Amino acid sequence: MYELGIVNTNIDRPDPDDVAALSQYGSATIHEALGRIGLMQPYMRPAYRGAKLCGPAVTALLQPGDNWMMHVVAEQITDGDVVVAACTTESDAGFFGDLLATSFRARGGIGLVIDGGVRDVADLEHMDFPVFAKAIHARGTVKETLGSVNIPVTCAGAVVKPGDVVVGDADGVVVVPREKVAEVVEAAKAREAKEAGVRERLAAGELGLDVYGMRDKLAAKGLQYR
Repeated sequence: MYELGIVNTNIDRPDPDDVAALSQYGSATIHEALGRIGLMQPYMRPAYRGAKLCGPAVTALLQPGDNWMMHVVAEQITDGDVVVAACTTESDAGFFGDLLATSFRARGGIGLVIDGGVRDVADLEHMDFPVFAKAIHARGTVKETLGSVNIPVTCAGAVVKPGDVVVGDADGVVVVPREKVAEVVEAAKAREAKEAGVRERLAAGELGLDVYGMRDKLAAKGLQYR
């Protein structure tokens, strides 16, 4: 059960150097490095082609069709933050557009992830303000009912705590717990180094069957060549 009417003004954020290092890797690599956890549902897509983001989460809990807390959360943004907005129940209204993007950017915000709708997509693309959303919808919102800011939320199936790092790109959105960012950076670095070697072997014509040592397991499962 969510607690409503709360704004937590002090949150812990990870080391900016660790966030910068993490930003070098894609969501798929980070998901694997994290142990195949932390992904949001695949309906969370970039609002425009090429959008990508990586930063500590400042969270907002919204009421359906009501974007009041988006204005409240703007006050809590600092340089490099990504707003992660969840909703108390499903809603695809246009909670966010170019005016809020202008406000977020002025506070140092670098993007938005929202389990709801956004609008003014052409303007967001022109601004190069990255947004990942459940829907694109022109329907407007009201400002009537309290939610909360900087509480743990569930956004598109993933738990996000204030200060966790969210990474979004063309492959999806992944959440890295704040305390694991440095660890995941090292795991992602190791994974990319390993994949570089595999890529060279595949490019040279070797088969994945041999590179990954699959033949014995396939035979044990009963695969036969005739």
